[in-house]
Amino acid sequence: MNIQTAKILDGKALADKIQQELSETISKLQSKIGRSPGLAVLMVGDNPASAAYVRNKEKSCAKVGITSFGKHFPTETSQTELEEVIAQLNADDQVDGILVQLPLPNHLDAVSLLHQIAPDKDADGLHPVNLGRLVRGETGLRSCTPAGVMRLLAEYRIPLQGKKAVVVGRSILVGKPMALMLLAANATVTIAHSKTQDLQDITKDADILIAATGIPGMINAQMVKPGAVVVDVGINRVTDSNGKSRLVGDVQFEAIANVAEYITPVPGGIGPMTVAMLLQNTVSSYLQTTGN
Repeated sequence: MNIQTAKILDGKALADKIQQELSETISKLQSKIGRSPGLAVLMVGDNPASAAYVRNKEKSCAKVGITSFGKHFPTETSQTELEEVIAQLNADDQVDGILVQLPLPNHLDAVSLLHQIAPDKDADGLHPVNLGRLVRGETGLRSCTPAGVMRLLAEYRIPLQGKKAVVVGRSILVGKPMALMLLAANATVTIAHSKTQDLQDITKDADILIAATGIPGMINAQMVKPGAVVVDVGINRVTDSNGKSRLVGDVQFEAIANVAEYITPVPGGIGPMTVAMLLQNTVSSYLQTTGN
């Protein structure tokens, strides 16, 4: 029997610590500023996974002292109605962060809605202005999931400078901003994806391997260099032959835990960090708008 050798990068424990710190910051500043930070999460329709995510975000907001201005819209809500709501929230001094929960019903244009959010209230860090700031190395709100990965690596003092980092996945949500953040930390970065030839040769060379493909168990132990740091961004719900469903990542955890030096679990790894960075972005925006 193989013994797990990899140390766990515990995103849940770090997320709890960050929430505690944010809670202290808010309670110190609230009376001075005269209000608490505000986050508006807009959800359209009744996708059960989205509803669970939104509840989780609102619960986390309540825990640290962020006011939720969440709005839930029926599936048939029009693009114009949502644009009007975003315009109102942009102008509302009580609201520091705005987020549109994806996916949206097919008749809505998510990209166009994202463009309507004021960049300094873009809690998800996905507005073109914020992505541009990331490319240029300027301060701005950062995409939550990759920012969560960077914060977790920093917490465990994992050196990035000069290391070979491979990001598997090139989405605008994770892959692209992830590569830019690693580059900013002086790693040597390769982006791989579904069209990459000889993927195993590339991943096997990585000191730090980030999997963000949305394909359950795509990364196997043969694809990992012994002693590598493996970060699993994937959250996939799979159903076994008995009809029981569970969450798994993009990497084959049990097998890779015998090869890697560090690994993130699913659940309990990057998921909680994403929510923590969303709260962090909201508080950063709050401090910015109130001049603290």
